[in-house]
Amino acid sequence: MKIALAVVAATILSAVPALAADGAGILKSQCAECHALAQPERQDLDHIWNRKGPDLFYAGVKFNKAWLAKWLENPGRIRPAGEFYEKHIKRGDPNDVVDTASLTNHVKLSAADASAAADELMKLTGPAGLVEKGAFKGQAVAAAMGEMFFNKLRGCGACHQSKPDAGGSSGPELYTAGARLQPDYIYAYIKDPQKLDPHVWMPTLPLSDPDIQRLAGYLIQLGQAEGGK
Repeated sequence: MKIALAVVAATILSAVPALAADGAGILKSQCAECHALAQPERQDLDHIWNRKGPDLFYAGVKFNKAWLAKWLENPGRIRPAGEFYEKHIKRGDPNDVVDTASLTNHVKLSAADASAAADELMKLTGPAGLVEKGAFKGQAVAAAMGEMFFNKLRGCGACHQSKPDAGGSSGPELYTAGARLQPDYIYAYIKDPQKLDPHVWMPTLPLSDPDIQRLAGYLIQLGQAEGGK
């Protein structure tokens, strides 16, 4: 009799659809403490200095959804020295080094929660016109030329890594940028980083549109070469 009841109970439970993960609730409980999910009233220097993670109120025009869901399930460090470089550097010999003990690991989500959170984040698009659709024209760049342009001609390697452990640490690594970021966002950020992130330390460089297209194309190709890791 007990076996029969157990079989009936299992049958009933298997017929009940699993409850979908609450994406909005996950963002509130797991993300809101470190990230701005709505545009801050004041995007000033204090906001930049005190934030624990990048703003997410325009995540839907920034990230590729597939990458975002995968990363939330198994997060890796995108900024080698954390959100604000000077808070996580210690004296080394002969050069200063990143104090990894001061860095906080990102929370890991289950596959269901990661997917639900990614769905919710893609709804956050920020102010209208923040990223112009179709701005990136699909510029293909020879790898050697792109690397020279990135590291020597424009000096991006002073703050960013185009290969693991090769380049600066004050900005996010860019060898996964093509998998992580939408092409139009990459173009928009290179063109005018202050428009997307006021007071951020990345300068607005005097680049022509062909130069911006070339840099964006190179970063997208890097992400493809890394296989979206």
